[in-house]
Amino acid sequence: MLPEAVAAMSGALSRTGNASSLHSAGRRARRDVEESRERIAAAVGARPSEVVLTTGGTESDNLAVKGLFWARHAADPRRVRVLIPGIEHHAVLDSAQWLAEHSGATVELLPVDGTGRVLPETLRAALERAPETVALVSVMWANNEVGTVNPIRELAAVAHGFDVPLHTDAVQAVGILPVDFAASGVDALTLTGHKLGGPYGAGALLLGRTVELTPLLHGGGQERDVRSGTLDTPAVVGLATAVELSVADAPRRAAMLSGLRDDLIGKVRATVGDATLNGDPGTGEVDGGPSRLPGNAHLSFPGCEGDSLLMLLDAHGIECSTGSACTAGVAQPSHVLLAMGTDEATARGSLRFSLGHTSRPEDVDAVAAVIGQVVERARRAGVSR
Repeated sequence: MLPEAVAAMSGALSRTGNASSLHSAGRRARRDVEESRERIAAAVGARPSEVVLTTGGTESDNLAVKGLFWARHAADPRRVRVLIPGIEHHAVLDSAQWLAEHSGATVELLPVDGTGRVLPETLRAALERAPETVALVSVMWANNEVGTVNPIRELAAVAHGFDVPLHTDAVQAVGILPVDFAASGVDALTLTGHKLGGPYGAGALLLGRTVELTPLLHGGGQERDVRSGTLDTPAVVGLATAVELSVADAPRRAAMLSGLRDDLIGKVRATVGDATLNGDPGTGEVDGGPSRLPGNAHLSFPGCEGDSLLMLLDAHGIECSTGSACTAGVAQPSHVLLAMGTDEATARGSLRFSLGHTSRPEDVDAVAAVIGQVVERARRAGVSR
C-alpha cells in the first residue's frame, strides 16, 4: 500500500461509527465516506452519485454483469445475449457463464486480434446480428495478463449505437492509464484498491445515473439501493487516498515503468534469444494513453513449463506469475493466450513480470542476471519428464 493510504486508513480505524447511523459517530463516519466518494469521483471523471462502493473487483464485476443482464432481460425477455471477449478476467467470464447456467443467458465470446485486443468492427459485427437480443457488452480496459489496452471509447460508442450498455473492468487501468468515466462513454466501470496502492477488499463500481441495475446483494440498500451492506469506512478512506494519489502521479509513474519494462524485455530477450513478447508491443497510443500497460511484461519461453520457471526464479528472490494471481494456484494454460490464438505448449511456458511503484532498475538487473540459467534448467527438466 501507499504510505499515505496506510496512514489515512490507520487514522480511520481508531474511530468508531457506522456510516448508516444517525448519532454523532455515525455522522462522522458518513462524512468520511462521502468525502472519500467525492475524491474518487473527481479522480476518475465521475459524479459522486455514480460511485457505488464495493469490496473490490470481483464483486463489482459480478454486480455489473449479472445486474445489467437481469435488469435488461426483465425489461425485454428477448435480451439474452452477453457479449464478452475470451480474454476477460474470470470475475467477468464466470459471471457470464453463471448467467448462462442459471438465468437463460447466451454467452458469445468476441474474437480478439493477435495482441489480445477487441476491434470495434468485431463488436459491431456481433451487435448487427439481432441487436434487440443483446443484454450487455463487457470488455476490459486493459488486460491483466498480457497488458494490451482496448479502445474503450470506440467500443462504447459502437455499443450505444445499438442501444446496448457496455461495462468495462478497469482494475488494471485506473491509477496508471488516463481513465475518465464520463469521457469514455461506458455505462459501468470496475476499479479496486489493491491494484493502485490501496487496501485489499475495497473497490467501486462506477455506474451511470440512468443505468438500470438489479441488485446482487439485498439488505439495507446503502449504495443507491443496488448494493447493500455496512460500509467499511477505514477501507473506503484508504481507497480514496490511493485512487487520488495514484491518478495524480500516473504520468510520472507510467513513464518510469515503461522504461523499466522495456529494459526488462530487452535484457531478457538478449539472453534468451527465442523468448517472445505477448500482447501489444507498447509503441502505440489508445484513447490518449499507451497501448500497453506500462508495468507489464509477458513473455513466452519455448520448451519450458511456466510453473518450473516461476519456482526457479522464486528461489532467486524474483517473484512473477504464470497468469492471473486469482487463478494461479491451478496448473493450466492461460485462457488469455489461448483466446489470442497461442498453442497450449506456448501458453504453458509463459510468465508475467509486473512492475510497480516500488520497482527499481536493480530489480530488472536481478532478473537479467539469472534468467538464462533458469530457462536452461527449466528446459532440461522438461526434457527429462
